[in-house]
Amino acid sequence: MLTPRARVAGVFAALTVVTAACGAAPGAEQGKASEGGVNARTATSAADLGGLDKLVEAAKKEGKLHVIALPPDWANYGEIIKGFQAKYGITIESETPDAASADEITAIKSRKGQDRAPDVVDLGQSFALSGAKDGLFAPYKVQSFDKIPEGQKESTGLWANDYGGYVSIGCDAKKIATCPTTFADLLKPEYKGKVAMNGNPTKSGSAFAGVYAASLANKGSFDDIQPGIDFFKKLKQAGNYNPVETTPATIEKGETQISIDWDYNNAAYAPEMTPKGIDWKVNVPTDGQYFQMYAQAINKDAPHPAAARLWQEYLYSAEGQNLYLKGFARPVLLPSMTSDGSVDKAAADALPKVEGTPTFPTPEQVDAAKAKLASGWDAAISG
Repeated sequence: MLTPRARVAGVFAALTVVTAACGAAPGAEQGKASEGGVNARTATSAADLGGLDKLVEAAKKEGKLHVIALPPDWANYGEIIKGFQAKYGITIESETPDAASADEITAIKSRKGQDRAPDVVDLGQSFALSGAKDGLFAPYKVQSFDKIPEGQKESTGLWANDYGGYVSIGCDAKKIATCPTTFADLLKPEYKGKVAMNGNPTKSGSAFAGVYAASLANKGSFDDIQPGIDFFKKLKQAGNYNPVETTPATIEKGETQISIDWDYNNAAYAPEMTPKGIDWKVNVPTDGQYFQMYAQAINKDAPHPAAARLWQEYLYSAEGQNLYLKGFARPVLLPSMTSDGSVDKAAADALPKVEGTPTFPTPEQVDAAKAKLASGWDAAISG
C-alpha cells in the first residue's frame, strides 16, 4: 500500500492530485444528514443511509476523498485510485504517498477539524490496533464484512484487514552471484553493505514485519521479537546492514541490491526492473515465514465521511480485491472469491509460491512486540 511508505516520516506537504485547503474546516455539505435523516458520519453500514445507491449519492455530493500513504506502485494503488475516480467521479487527493503508518496516525490527530485531514487510512496491523484503542476510527461494516475471516477484523468495524503478503527477500541477480533464500544467508560475508529494508520498523509496517520474521527464523516467537532485534544487530555488526530505504530508484541505481520487504512489493519490482536490465528475484525465506495484512480504517472525524465509506465499499468489492491481486497482494477475501468464482484466476496464479498455512499474532502479541521494538531498535543498530 512497495515504494516505501516509511521514507518520509512526519512530512505531509505535497499533494499529488489536488491541493487541499490548508487549515480549512470541513465544508457545509460534508457529514450532512441524507434525505433519510441519517448522518454519513454516524453511518455504520450502507444500509444506515438507505443502501449503496444512497451512499454513492451522498459521496458524489461531497466530491472528494483525501488519502495519505498510498504509493501508486504499492499493491496496485495507482490503478485502484484511478478505478474509483472513474467509477464514481469523485476526486481523490493523494498526499505524501511514501508516508509511514505512524505518519497517518499523526495526521489524524494533528489535523482534527481540518479539511486536509485524511478521510481514510491504510495501516500496518500494529498501528490499526493502537489507533482503535486511541478512539481515532469510526465503526463501519462494508457489505462484504461477514466474508472477512474472523481474526482479520475488529468486531464493530473499527478496522478490517484488506490485503497482505509474506515477508520476502528481493535480490538483484545480476549483481549478486547467489541470491539469499533465508535469514541465515543474510549474515554471509558476500552480502556486506547490501541488506536493506523498506523503512524503520518503529514506523513502517513492512519493516516491523521484517524484524518479526527474523525473530521467527532465530528461535523467537510471536511472544518474543527480541531474537529479531538481535539478528539485525548482528547484521549491522557484520557490516551487512544497509540503512538506505528501498525504493524502485534505489534498486535501479544499485543502492539496495538485497531488500527485505513484502512479497507483493518485491514481486511488483521484477517486471518494472526487467526493461532496465535488472533481474530482480524474489524468495520467501524458508526459515522465517511471516504473513501479515494491512488494515483499512475510517477517520472518525473524516471531512468527507460518505466518500470515506464508499471507498471502503470499493476496496472490499470483487473489483477492488482483484485489483490488489493484480498488484501481487493477497486480498483478504481471496478464499471467498475463490469459492464463488469471482477471483481473477490469472492474477492469483501469478502470486509468489509459498508452502504452508500462515498463522497470526494476537493483538496483545503485536502490541508487546511494538513496545519492545520502540525501546530496543535504535540501540541495536546504532554505532
